[in-house]
Amino acid sequence: MFDFSIVTRWIHSLLTSFMPEDLAVFIECLTIGICILLTYAIIAIIMIFMERKVCAAFQCRLGPMRVGPWGTIQVFADVFKMLIKEIIAIRHADRFLYNLAPYIVILASIMAFSCLPFNKGMAVLDFNVGIFFLMAASSIGVVGILLAGWSSNNKYSLIGAMRSGAQMISYELSVGLSLLTMIVFTDTMQFSEIVERQADGWFIFKGHIPAFIAFVIYLIAGNAEVNRGPFDLPEAESELTAGYHTEYSGMHFGLFYVAEFVNLFIIAGVAATIFLGGWMPLHIPGLDSFNTVMDYIPGFIWFFGKAFFVVWILMWFKWTFPRLRIDQILTLEWKYLVPIGLCNLLLMVIIVVFKLHF
Repeated sequence: MFDFSIVTRWIHSLLTSFMPEDLAVFIECLTIGICILLTYAIIAIIMIFMERKVCAAFQCRLGPMRVGPWGTIQVFADVFKMLIKEIIAIRHADRFLYNLAPYIVILASIMAFSCLPFNKGMAVLDFNVGIFFLMAASSIGVVGILLAGWSSNNKYSLIGAMRSGAQMISYELSVGLSLLTMIVFTDTMQFSEIVERQADGWFIFKGHIPAFIAFVIYLIAGNAEVNRGPFDLPEAESELTAGYHTEYSGMHFGLFYVAEFVNLFIIAGVAATIFLGGWMPLHIPGLDSFNTVMDYIPGFIWFFGKAFFVVWILMWFKWTFPRLRIDQILTLEWKYLVPIGLCNLLLMVIIVVFKLHF
């Protein structure tokens, strides 16, 4: 498995050979920031195209087909249209908070996106408390959504923001319990360490029943946290037009739209990292030739393949199940997922303490 830290160390030594180290670090940080934004935008475009095609497949149709081969240029046309559309100023709105809200949402999304380890040595933010930082950074998005609904001076936006805030804050608890269950199993919160410890088997296979239960709870709660169907009640078109971003137009609406899709990828990327081995290849004990072939596949292909597989599962959820009511959503969380998550955490502690795992 190729280690990208070799490349980064070589670039750092090359830059420091003819410039001060502070300037080299500044150039490296600027370059990494640009790469993150470009990757973020590319992932958003892929996710939008995938959503349209998966939706069309479940509804027995083709999806966008007119612009470009198989509709591949349609997303770029929509992005260009969004960039040139006018940002309409809302009368009697809190102008400062109204303009600030979408940037808070996109900032939280980018910070969480930067924690994903795409390959060995290719993690931008690889803290020893990486999972804790990810949870803290992603929670900031709730503030942007609440500000968007309140500052729009629209009762539908406010109701949508209140629903979304209650839903996201509630389901963050189940996401945290699922991740905490795996932290107990791995004894670390650093993403690179978690992936390294899956070299001899992914946690979904060797983590016993609690790991599988945590995976299922994480998928359900993560889907709800990003307001995806069937948990998309904050954006219920029949009741609230578009929810908390009803009054937004132009690129401000585009930021909300992009953040929703990339947040879905972040949920899938974290699931792929913690439960499915991240960039680790699939190894089967006893099949040495098969394992050798798997090692030739680059780590970032493994990561993106697993992440998009989880994305496909979550899209399958959305286009299969009907939208839930707000009381059903909160009942599912507080009466079912939280108690199951707590019992699952206790079960994992017992397995680790008595060394019952594989």
